[in-house]
Amino acid sequence: MKCFDVIVVGAGTSGMMAAIAAAKAGSSTLLIEKNKRVGKKLLLTGGGRCNVTNNRPADEIIAHIPGNGKFLYSAFSQFNNYDIMEFFESNGTHLKEEDHGRMFPVTDRSKTIVETLFNQLEKLGVTIYTEAKVEKVLHKEGQIIGVALEHEKIYAPCVILTTGGRTYPSTGSTGDGYKLAKRLGHTISPLYATESPIVSNDDFITEKTLQGLSLQDVALSVLNSKGKVIVTHQMDLLFTHFGVSGPAALRCSSFVNQELVKNEHKAVTLQLDIFPQKTALELKNEIQRRLLEQPEKALKNSLKNLVAERLLDFVLNKTDLSDYQSKQISEQQLDKIVQCLKSFRINAAKTLPIEKSFVTGGGISLKEIHPKTMESKLVNGLFFAGELLDINGYTGGYNVTAAFVTGHVAGTHAANIADYTFLPSVEQD
Repeated sequence: MKCFDVIVVGAGTSGMMAAIAAAKAGSSTLLIEKNKRVGKKLLLTGGGRCNVTNNRPADEIIAHIPGNGKFLYSAFSQFNNYDIMEFFESNGTHLKEEDHGRMFPVTDRSKTIVETLFNQLEKLGVTIYTEAKVEKVLHKEGQIIGVALEHEKIYAPCVILTTGGRTYPSTGSTGDGYKLAKRLGHTISPLYATESPIVSNDDFITEKTLQGLSLQDVALSVLNSKGKVIVTHQMDLLFTHFGVSGPAALRCSSFVNQELVKNEHKAVTLQLDIFPQKTALELKNEIQRRLLEQPEKALKNSLKNLVAERLLDFVLNKTDLSDYQSKQISEQQLDKIVQCLKSFRINAAKTLPIEKSFVTGGGISLKEIHPKTMESKLVNGLFFAGELLDINGYTGGYNVTAAFVTGHVAGTHAANIADYTFLPSVEQD
């Protein structure tokens, strides 16, 4: 009969950190992975460079985790982003800071991060099973007793589920953990795509009028059914053949999906402000000054370089002012141009599906998990960490940080519990 103190299911970001923390705390630890190798999804993060964490204060990091980030306060008080940096630095993997506090390995290769974690697992004597799939989590009398693989059962008083969400299914993230948790009585909050490009069926999108146009530092807002702003993100935006992408769109996507559910899947309105740093009046005055300086010129020529040429053509077409001279523009027509530049409406039909998104929203209901330990409130010895939890952040190292933090906390507490937990008799299993 094979027995361990702690079994970790899923060798991704949170799973490897959970196994390291459990082994460091003195537990005999087994890490089970259904892929041939550990850390498959981690290799893809940060465009293959691995945005390993973010160098911001904890409060700021939690503010960048709009999906239940506050649940992490207790975990962050035990292990945080600075501890993650210290973990890598002390193991000889040097990190560097880039824009918005994003931390990357100096090597610019995510492989370096995966190797550091793997070396630690080996050094601490963690047993690793690859190409092994957990079919069932075994429990008896409200207590975890182990896991069942296809051809064998392995026993332990603590099991940590770290199987990831449903993004990038090619990496093995196919939602197995949700099924295992559900069988143990846990509630799964509805899953939805976050950090995902947004799809629109507006004519200018389907006709590819602005396809490939990139706008810097614009403000994209998601409006509710009453036209009230839910959230605004001021970042770069890219028009694509199916809708909008780029950082501003990705950050708005989870709010779009939540609003679509509330609206019974009727399109959600996005509002784009191309000049967020100027008030409508300031922009109007600037345009007016240009028109007064060159009254005889065609409107298009007077407004040259105000915005990208294709965007200007689009705005003038939309306001029916393409053939006007500067001196012909009335106050009302000027207001139309300003409105088009300051509150350009886009109808969001949906986002790309979870499988093509960066992060899964929804997951194991946090009401059923102790925030201090990541242990289940329903089954003793069952822990969760990483993307399986109903926690989601923006891109920029926030999700990886949440995965490392919850993994470390789960691993440490599982090891403590395993120390004084006796398995019920397991002969019948």
